Amino acid sequence: MNDLIELTNKLQAVVSSVGADNTLDLPLITVVGSQSSGKSSVLETLVQRDFLPRGSGIVTRRPLILQLVTLTQPDAIEYGEFLHIKDKKFFEFEEIRQEIERETSRLAGGNKGISRMPIHLRVYSPKVLNLTLVDLPGLTKIPIGDQPNDIEKQIRSLVMDFISNPNSIILAVTPANSDLVNSDSLKIARQVDPEGKRTIGVLTKLDLMDAGTNALDILSGRSYPLKLGFIGVVNRSQQDILTNKPMANALEAENEFFQHHPAYKSVAARCGTQYLSKQLNTILLAHIKEKLPELRTKLSTLISQTQQELNQYGEPTRTTEPLHRGPMILRMLTKFSNDFVAAIDGTSSEMSTKELCGGARIYYIFNNVFGHALESIAACSNLSNHDIRTAIRNSTGPRPSLFVPELAFDLLVRPQIKLLEAPSLRCVELVYEELMKVCHNSDTKELLRYPRLHQRLVEVVSELLRERLSPTSSYVESLISIERAYINTNHPDFLGAAGAMANLESESKKKKKVESKRRQHQQQQNRMSFDIKENGNINENETNSDLSGTSAPKDSFLNYFFGGAGKNERPALGSQEMMTKVQYAPPMSVNSMMESEMIKKLEQASLNNEGPIVPTDREELETHLIRTLITSYFNIVRKNIQDLVPKSVMHLLVNYSRESVQNRLVAALYKEENFDELLQEDDTISSEREKCKAMLNVYKQAFEIIKNAM
Repeated sequence: MNDLIELTNKLQAVVSSVGADNTLDLPLITVVGSQSSGKSSVLETLVQRDFLPRGSGIVTRRPLILQLVTLTQPDAIEYGEFLHIKDKKFFEFEEIRQEIERETSRLAGGNKGISRMPIHLRVYSPKVLNLTLVDLPGLTKIPIGDQPNDIEKQIRSLVMDFISNPNSIILAVTPANSDLVNSDSLKIARQVDPEGKRTIGVLTKLDLMDAGTNALDILSGRSYPLKLGFIGVVNRSQQDILTNKPMANALEAENEFFQHHPAYKSVAARCGTQYLSKQLNTILLAHIKEKLPELRTKLSTLISQTQQELNQYGEPTRTTEPLHRGPMILRMLTKFSNDFVAAIDGTSSEMSTKELCGGARIYYIFNNVFGHALESIAACSNLSNHDIRTAIRNSTGPRPSLFVPELAFDLLVRPQIKLLEAPSLRCVELVYEELMKVCHNSDTKELLRYPRLHQRLVEVVSELLRERLSPTSSYVESLISIERAYINTNHPDFLGAAGAMANLESESKKKKKVESKRRQHQQQQNRMSFDIKENGNINENETNSDLSGTSAPKDSFLNYFFGGAGKNERPALGSQEMMTKVQYAPPMSVNSMMESEMIKKLEQASLNNEGPIVPTDREELETHLIRTLITSYFNIVRKNIQDLVPKSVMHLLVNYSRESVQNRLVAALYKEENFDELLQEDDTISSEREKCKAMLNVYKQAFEIIKNAM
């Protein structure tokens, strides 16, 4: 049965050789206790040797994995071995203590800090039973001296890492001369083992309890029940340590204490360091035997996972024959280009589920980003009524216009079409950026082994995309220029002048109808406010006024717009009364009058104009008409651009790149003189492969050890 503990020690040594302690939770005994609780004394008594560092404050600053191995010859020489110093035996235990102090200071520093890296010590002696224990730093609450401010948190975290291992046995050391309810070791053990199934309680300093008190209720399991029970021990006092009292004498004194103490003599057979050693040996053996099938299953899983990881790293490049390097590079080029195309087509098996990417992202750019950008541009953006009136006036020159000038429409609509160029070019840039992102993400673990090859692949594809960016952007710019080059007013979807005027006339009639109804409703309310007699007189007057007001024929909107209105209503011709009053005046007086009027008008239109020019009804109608025509034609152009830009980007940039990427990669990189440079392996990958190989060998050795033991 003791071979099982030796088996665990072998497994511990094997996994520690490659730093894999955390991957395999081996059965061991974890010693937990507060500072000055007697932890170190318990361990030294088990070994029956002084070998642990002593002093004030925190002394154990690194975990000490202590493996005790029984020597069968009673007169065999005791010695110790450290895992970090191979092929060296320490026959003097004082040297072991000094080496522990040196190794602790090497990683934990000269102050009172701690380190998680364990020290492995194996002690061979005929006086010990096969055990595997871990001595941890003592639990503390207040930093002393050079200790860090968070020393309590650091130590508690370190202890929790070890006792959280479900395969570990917790040896909770508590001094008997303090109240059990204040035991830090039992408190932290209960957090990971609430039922007390894998916790052994050790009561130290029983000889230092107050007179008339004892810990019999605790040792009997009545005060604090633990499945593995409590064991009482009496260690050497500080005076015994200073006078180098022999361990054998200390054990005899311990036995005499329990056998002659009136309270403990009934449980003396279940107390003492020798009983503790036997009990730990028995518990550990049973625990290892119970956990072996589970360890075997876990090792089998680790071997499979590590083998799979090793396969991903592949064989070292230096072992690859030159004859096989060409096909290897060609295979990786093809894999890279296929991944690039698959990401665009949406057929990649490693597509992200967190965000849009590749082809889906391009579709989103076309339909959401680009589409919303175009929709957000108003047809008459940055185009005020004053700008429209000014363009109309400038396009007619010195002559008044009978119709709305077409030149003004062309002059105003071209800059509006130009507004579509910026979002169109931004659409091209967004698609280019997404393709670059796809290029950088198209890598595999095998390809990452060769950083230079991966870098050259990305450079070649990036260069291809940059080459296509310029002609694509130029073509999109030309689409806008084409739309601005010829304003097709004969487009079947264009509203046209007649349609726009019909709309305006329809709107005008609706407004007049609404106004007429409003006036009639107002008149009815006025009639009801007077009495019948007065109302009759007022109705007679209003009837006459209505007849006189409605007798004058009203011209339609079209007659007014095309000059059919009365001359009094046509500002360009002047009023009839003025024409009749102004007879043949002397030429000088007319010129003087015109000159004064021109000066007044020019002053009003100067840069220092203080009052705005009130537009006439005709100008308001012309402005409304031009705005309607611009909106109609702009919507047609926007619809064309929204359709043509994505098609152009797909044809000139996306499809061209995906179809020519493999040919470009082969032409640029498949050159025999570059094979050695491209296949230079990353040093990190090489070290990871070697580490993975070592781990695999360790797991296989551990599996064989357990297989043979079972």
